Amino acid sequence: MTHAQTFKTPWGWVTITASEKGVTSIDLHPPHHRATKQSPVGADAAASNVSEAQAQLLSYMDGARREFTFPVDWSAGTSFQRKVWKAITRIPYGRVRSYQWVAMRVGGKQYARAVGMALGANPIPIVVPCHRIVAHDGSLGGFSGGLPMKRRLLNLEGTLAQLRHAR
Repeated sequence: MTHAQTFKTPWGWVTITASEKGVTSIDLHPPHHRATKQSPVGADAAASNVSEAQAQLLSYMDGARREFTFPVDWSAGTSFQRKVWKAITRIPYGRVRSYQWVAMRVGGKQYARAVGMALGANPIPIVVPCHRIVAHDGSLGGFSGGLPMKRRLLNLEGTLAQLRHAR
């Protein structure tokens, strides 16, 4: 069973979807900009996971949270994608790493492009912090939520000013 909720944040509309195992997706640009009704908290594990993820995500956006502790359902994606996503969850708040840095941790520098593709397929942005991955030369690279959102996330974490070509 899955549960989804769309809600407004200070940064725009977001949809969180979860299974009973944990959060399965965070959509930073949902197609429907209307709040959805949430099941009563605790009605089932999926609704509880969504509720907890929403509270933590809002706290992060307010600058009051640096880590996420709700469960994540890692069943999406290929085994390589999951390996990449789990590797970048170890990048601390306020730090950035390059695609090549990630590639070295999942098989070798020849995987840098594959890492980029895996990050583009990341279903749980912010929690799986693909915004913390930048090009080797310090330029921003890409982000599935768009470069304005990537700049905003990096600015929140205090790393944007450290990067070259960030504007």
